[in-house]
Amino acid sequence: MNDANAAALVLAGGAARRMGGGDKPLLTVGSRSMLELVIAALEIRPVAISANGNPARYAGFGLPVLGDGAFLGQGPLAGVLAGLDWAASLGKTALLTAPGDTPFLPRGLAEWLAPAPCCVTSAGRRHHLVALWPVDCADMLRALLSAPGSRRVAGFAERIGMRYAEFGMRTRDPFDNVNTYEDLARVRARPGPGDIETPDGIDPAQG
Repeated sequence: MNDANAAALVLAGGAARRMGGGDKPLLTVGSRSMLELVIAALEIRPVAISANGNPARYAGFGLPVLGDGAFLGQGPLAGVLAGLDWAASLGKTALLTAPGDTPFLPRGLAEWLAPAPCCVTSAGRRHHLVALWPVDCADMLRALLSAPGSRRVAGFAERIGMRYAEFGMRTRDPFDNVNTYEDLARVRARPGPGDIETPDGIDPAQG
């Protein structure tokens, strides 16, 4: 896709309850924070950070920090909506998202996932938040968050006709994420992101 038509969003608003709270994406893997690694991997510019609370803790990144606003507490879809609205304000037609705790993301995701809507599958799992979203789904998402009912990302993905692109992984899963301190120790023991195999390509297919 033409990168000029897309913006990117790092989803950093999780509560990290299994790690005692705090800003999980600011934890380091190697010499860099996970957030820094994700921002670099996304490549798309402009990029924003989805996070609630005091935005000053992300000031060092020099990026917009988007809160969930009226939909605070409604899960990651609230962050996606804030990102879609921000991307629309910039005249973009697509939004690439990724969680801030996935330090081994491969580069080139926007091109591999185009056209939107499309998300990654790997190792038998669907990664609904590693996805390229069409900006014009914002009103549908706003309506969902404004009404009673499920806030499951998978459910909304199905409603907008999400495609699923299988990542041709060879050994290690580049979408490995950190939910616990045990996970953090495991990813810190892995080779650096530059040593992770990049697949020859992924084959998008209807899920």
